Amino acid sequence: MELKEKTVLVTGASSGIGLLVASKLHENGYQVIGTSRDPEKHQAKLPFKLLPLDLNDDHSIASFGKQLFSQVKTLDVLINNAGYLVNGLAEETPIDLGKQQFETNFWGTIKITNELLPYFRRQKHGKIITLGSLLGLVSLPNTSYYSASKHALEGYFKALRSELNQFNIKVVMVEPISFKTNIGESATVAKGTIADYDQFRQKVIAYTKTAFDKAPDPAPVIATLLRAVKEKNPTFGYPVGKGSSIVLLLQHFAYKLFEKSILKSINASK
Repeated sequence: MELKEKTVLVTGASSGIGLLVASKLHENGYQVIGTSRDPEKHQAKLPFKLLPLDLNDDHSIASFGKQLFSQVKTLDVLINNAGYLVNGLAEETPIDLGKQQFETNFWGTIKITNELLPYFRRQKHGKIITLGSLLGLVSLPNTSYYSASKHALEGYFKALRSELNQFNIKVVMVEPISFKTNIGESATVAKGTIADYDQFRQKVIAYTKTAFDKAPDPAPVIATLLRAVKEKNPTFGYPVGKGSSIVLLLQHFAYKLFEKSILKSINASK
């Protein structure tokens, strides 16, 4: 069990993966601070403290560091979990919706990380763990902007990892394949309006629904996040989930086979 003084901040901790990992860390003896856009709505049901944070509100982000460090002396780990999913075929997804996906998933994550970096640098230690996705390493139909936002996080945090090494600050990405969470239920779905895509869209929606319905319990994701928290010298990337290694192998060394397999599965969906 870790000492209670070990402090972990989990963004988006009122539901989904954020709630599960924050609760597990609390059970393991960590001092956990979570964030939510509406903490008062959830606080009574949770064993850890929730602070208000909206990744789409620059004022909320800019005031968060002082708010956090008025309640804790140090921050050992930041887990960037908050985000959401936009589903839709690339051409049919309005640019404004794509921009909003990036504003939350990419820019919101970067802004809150930058807000807390001065505190980490003064401490000369810390760990920044970001919940990415296997879709930040590969991409699938119907997830263009979500995949793009997760790819962008991969590139940004790879650079940041090297830059922060001198300050003893570790940077990690956890990259799950599909797991059963509320991300699919709460997804924003772009309305299909282009007739040429009607048949394919119907099949890809069925394929996506089946993938969510058959997705396994997210326990391996929580276990991997805890492992990344505990490891003294973590590696950068932690792909999680059955088949993730094969998917990455196929993408790098047999992309046509990977693509053919995905399209075959989509076309067989009803």
